[in-house]
Amino acid sequence: MQDFRQQFIGGHWRHGGGGEFESVDPYTREPWAVFSIATAEDVDEAVAAARAAFPAWRRTPAYQRAQLLFRLADLIEQNADALAELDVHDNGKIFREHRNQNIFAARNTRFIAGAADKVLGETKPMDSWDVIDFTVREPLGVVAGISTWNSPLQNAANKIAPAIASGNTIVLKPSDRTSSSALRLARLCEEAGFPTGVVNVITGPGDSGRHLTRHPDINKIAFTGGPPAARGIMSHATERMISGIYELGGKSASILFPDADLDRAIPGIVAGVFAAAGQTCVAGSRLLVHESIHDDIVARVAELAAKTVFGNPFDEATQVGPLVDEKHYTNVIAAIEAAKAEGAVLYAGGGNPEGFEGTLFVEPTIFTGVRPDMTIAQEEVFGPVLAVIPFSTEDEAIEIANGTDFGLAASIWTTDFARAHRVGRELIAGTVWINTSRTISATAPFGGFKLSGHGRERGTEVFLEYTATKNMMLDISTGGRDPFLMGAGK
Repeated sequence: MQDFRQQFIGGHWRHGGGGEFESVDPYTREPWAVFSIATAEDVDEAVAAARAAFPAWRRTPAYQRAQLLFRLADLIEQNADALAELDVHDNGKIFREHRNQNIFAARNTRFIAGAADKVLGETKPMDSWDVIDFTVREPLGVVAGISTWNSPLQNAANKIAPAIASGNTIVLKPSDRTSSSALRLARLCEEAGFPTGVVNVITGPGDSGRHLTRHPDINKIAFTGGPPAARGIMSHATERMISGIYELGGKSASILFPDADLDRAIPGIVAGVFAAAGQTCVAGSRLLVHESIHDDIVARVAELAAKTVFGNPFDEATQVGPLVDEKHYTNVIAAIEAAKAEGAVLYAGGGNPEGFEGTLFVEPTIFTGVRPDMTIAQEEVFGPVLAVIPFSTEDEAIEIANGTDFGLAASIWTTDFARAHRVGRELIAGTVWINTSRTISATAPFGGFKLSGHGRERGTEVFLEYTATKNMMLDISTGGRDPFLMGAGK
């Protein structure tokens, strides 16, 4: 068993004071690593270290911050395989996807580094010739980062890079299901040469995170997870009047029109919902298909999904690994059974794949006969479960797609680009893909509407999240003004 019983606080590695917890490999179903639990006192010290580092770090020229981030990006890329290996053991997702995500994390970190010294203010036109007004964007202070378990390294880097590029310092707490790569990332930050206290990483279950997000010296929260946890965090943030980035769940719709290129659409739909065992916030878990092609599409999706290769996540031939843990497996199976009880028709899947009985693997599951108001069409399963819903008109497709409490992503499959633009503008989703799915870019902002959260990660928009606008006004007039009147004077 590997020993990760350390917290990275103020440039020092030490055990947490709250005992230990284990990570269980979802494939072997055996404990593979042990971690320490951060106490409230540990959290206090991590925040204090970040607070002490902030004054000097905020004054560090953005160019110098960028140079350190470029070094970090190189180190992430050089260690992409080792970091992927840790995450495979923690969450069971296939090695080659983790490796690809880690390469992307390096790419995103480089983009953030390159933009760090290009966060610009503006000169404002004034009513008086003798008054000059301009804005600057300034860092907020100490960021509390809470990252999730399905893409651990990428999610941690999404928070660390823009926070510190903007001149903030950060305390990161990864999910207790997947803490190993975050600790390794902290070592890479140390190797890259970041000053003491700029990056801190603590580990532990929910109590550690709750103490962090409630801490009075936190100035910003960056959270990825589910709406229930977000509500608690947001309530405490509201009491203290601090802002947050909340990247939450989704119930994304894939809308398939009759004129779509099916040779492209079918693989895209299958990958969009069944890749990573459906454990992605953007999973296209609702397939809205035109009634004229409904039966053919369902058959073709099921045929391709049935060819999914399950197995050891480290095997390059494996396409889908197990679900993350026993609790999540139970929840996914319960959602499948509830859908059947509610009247949805189980067209394919519904349990373990053949040859994997008694494991945490779940075969691609397809439901037909789904009404838009059914639970399976409304609530996120976070597993390989697809609800197929027919539609007859464009307006009906839009109404169904928008008819959930979520608004993270959607995909449109059509060769009519006027239609794609028309429908895309009407969809309530932070990302709308056209003839693709599960595609991300370092240059493109990512986030959602409604219960899918608010705020944006990635792209230049992320700097708006981690900085605040300060207005500065300079009176260069030589005359006086009435001290009892507001205005530009003279």
